[in-house]
Amino acid sequence: MKTNEYESYFPGGTEEKVIGRNLIAGYLGFVIMLAGVVTLLPLLTLMFYPGESDQAVYFVIPGVCSILAGYLISFILRGRKTGELDKNQRITLVTGTWLIVAGVASVPFILSGRYSVSQAVFEAISGLSTTGLSVVDTAAVPHILLIHRTVLSLFGGVGLVLILNTAVADAFGMKHNDPVGHSDRLLKNLRESAGLIAGIYGGYIVAGVLLYVTFGMSLFDAVNYSVAAVTTGGFSTHPESMGYYNSFPIELITIILMLLGSTGFFIQLLLIRRKFCYVIYHSEIRLTTLLLAGSVLLLAVLGRKGLYGSMPESLRFALFQAVSALSTTGFRTVGSFHSWPPSMFFILILLMLTGGGAGSMAGGLKIYRVCVMLKEMKWEISRCLNANRVIIMEQINRGGKREQLTEQDKREVNVFLIFYLMIFAAGTFIFSCFGYSVQDSMFEFASVLSNAGFSVGITSYEASSVIHWTASAGMLIGRLELYVVFMVIARFIFDGKEAVINSWRWKKV
Repeated sequence: MKTNEYESYFPGGTEEKVIGRNLIAGYLGFVIMLAGVVTLLPLLTLMFYPGESDQAVYFVIPGVCSILAGYLISFILRGRKTGELDKNQRITLVTGTWLIVAGVASVPFILSGRYSVSQAVFEAISGLSTTGLSVVDTAAVPHILLIHRTVLSLFGGVGLVLILNTAVADAFGMKHNDPVGHSDRLLKNLRESAGLIAGIYGGYIVAGVLLYVTFGMSLFDAVNYSVAAVTTGGFSTHPESMGYYNSFPIELITIILMLLGSTGFFIQLLLIRRKFCYVIYHSEIRLTTLLLAGSVLLLAVLGRKGLYGSMPESLRFALFQAVSALSTTGFRTVGSFHSWPPSMFFILILLMLTGGGAGSMAGGLKIYRVCVMLKEMKWEISRCLNANRVIIMEQINRGGKREQLTEQDKREVNVFLIFYLMIFAAGTFIFSCFGYSVQDSMFEFASVLSNAGFSVGITSYEASSVIHWTASAGMLIGRLELYVVFMVIARFIFDGKEAVINSWRWKKV
């Protein structure tokens, strides 16, 4: 192609920077290619299960098409300088990334002929958001579909956006951003941080696989459960979840992996550097310990009445379900929650809504925000009791260091809580409109919004498509954090109004 032809295709010539929508589109081209690669990865399963080779076409078609489409779109950036994305544009890119990968990843479920569009999208978003709710009959589907869900949990759990930014940040000048809660800067640059994160969680997954196999799991189950536990994804390969094994050693391994997965990246780094004193005094670790101790004791006492034969048995069931709820993993060792009294439901709902540590793979409000809210309550009570006679240092312990909380910090937490509870109420209402009790609707949507994965059957295979779409939106909002979704919606509304105004002005002229 001649130079003048190139400049006519890209106005301004090769020296003009790509900015705005064209820059976003170029980055999304790489996202589409990444989505294709993710969709092709389950084909590795065929080396171990060659009898399922007839299922390969369901993955080859969307995978190859996505890679080719992404490659063509990425030409927007080839040979050209790139500008920088502002905050709103980066958030749009993040949201677009999740929607594109979820859309591509849902195609194999659709092509299999087993699932409708709403069910397939629900399953894909459940995997990417590490929720673990499922419409898949694990006892009947091929291994390749089960591995597909696990791959989605792995990429969603370690941070699909973080992987994307690592791949393109240095090459195209994208700046660091933290729209999915991964705000702790572990090392000097994003790529180094991402490598460390991959190494940490990769080590946990490998250790989990080895331990599971040692205590009697098949290799296939061990890989699936280890990934699901560390990413707090919660997908099971058996309808009974962890209850299928009825093994205390396996449950103990799972508890440890779930706790590691729900601990923030920053704390992981402190553990590796053996700064245990900093970890012990960290506010999130302290509150997590208190919540687990209290909830396990309450669940054990309540479960002792008519559910479990002895206190040790009741403690065992209580500990596993409490950790699974607080880490928002969704594994269970109980056959059904329907036999549980409302008081136990209430405890699990509170644990799911609370969620794991900031910057972790868990969902929910996050322990850090709950710490800030509890601190605010304490400080306000102290002000009321002491009037103006004392000066209160509004600080919170993070990693062994006391950090001063600003008014903006507290305001952001309070606004987030209000939005979170509004979405929770709206989702609960929609579920209850389909005839489910308020208790079941609250439990199910708390599981959806916190990306937990516990279910009382509302989001089952037979559910209405409205429920599946509502749950898909709830899982995406919970995973991306509310601000990201709302800012994208506001951006589209603003752009739409601006386009209408400009069009009206042009016609007037």
